[in-house]
Amino acid sequence: MTQHEAILVLPRLRIQNANAIASPLTHGFPSVTAFTGLMWALERKLTQAGVPLRLQAVGVVCHHHQEQVTQGYVRSFNLTRNPVDKDGSTAAIVEEGRMHLEITLVLAVSEKRLAGAPPALVQGNDDQLADWARTAGETLAGMRVAGGSVLPSRPVPGKRVRPWMALVPDDAEAAATEFRQWRRQWLPGFALVGRDDLLAERLQHLRETQSEATLLDAWLDAARFNHQPLPSADGSPTPDGKVAWGDPLRPKGSGWVVPIPVGYAALTPQAHPAGTVRNARDATVPLRFVESVYSLGKWVSPHRLTSLTELLWRAETDDAQGLYRCRNGYRPSPRSDSHSDTSEEEDDADAYDYT
Repeated sequence: MTQHEAILVLPRLRIQNANAIASPLTHGFPSVTAFTGLMWALERKLTQAGVPLRLQAVGVVCHHHQEQVTQGYVRSFNLTRNPVDKDGSTAAIVEEGRMHLEITLVLAVSEKRLAGAPPALVQGNDDQLADWARTAGETLAGMRVAGGSVLPSRPVPGKRVRPWMALVPDDAEAAATEFRQWRRQWLPGFALVGRDDLLAERLQHLRETQSEATLLDAWLDAARFNHQPLPSADGSPTPDGKVAWGDPLRPKGSGWVVPIPVGYAALTPQAHPAGTVRNARDATVPLRFVESVYSLGKWVSPHRLTSLTELLWRAETDDAQGLYRCRNGYRPSPRSDSHSDTSEEEDDADAYDYT
């Protein structure tokens, strides 16, 4: 496991008109790959600004979201009317999903040290860390976050709204103590974590009755509510004859589980050489056609997390298998699964607007 030297926190970012369509099959929040891409773009800009930081992983905590859709049982995106064509005719409407966000980004960082140079990520160098955090915030203000524009943060009583950095202690117990202090700043909100284990459990459940079920079948089954009559606690019929309906695999208190895209899988066995594909975005690097990879995620209150690893998403590359995906270090504990947040237990229709 990679040891993180420090964290860079960009708190309470207000994002306007971010991309709400995360993949061909999901919507409701930007893809994790949008934030890993932002992380790499920010690192390149910081390098140009003379900030010697390597950004290794990113965590996202959502404090507020407002998808730009019409309300009702069937929802559709609010679209914009484009200017007329040069001949005065009405321009075609390109459907796009937009949403407003207030998020906190937590970046795991290490230092790019030159040979023989003294380390800067050390105790007592608070002024340097504050200057790097300020530069990162100013740089991000001119960038796009998941396709959206960054607006100035609003003051929040008792919360830090300006970028800040903190060192991660080497000692595991000390690091856990520091994390408990940091996560308080990210409340109220929900952190997106990975739950690949739930997808594997759903596949095993389907194969009990459908031996040919695939991972796609399991993902589609988990992405929806499967209501059916529920037996009473003791198995006896109710006196009034009424039958309770519900999803037995989504009981009350099971949490806010959502289908999410986590990366890409290659469609070709080898990458095309640089410059051989017409209209490629960058003709200086090899190109490989890909499709989205899906899994399950869960929105968890930050106070339920026990370590920085559970919050962060890291990009992994497997050229041999053609797999480029993001992985999260969240590991559920029996206590966290049996004592979910009250807000997660409520039957809120908006809580499942991801698909």
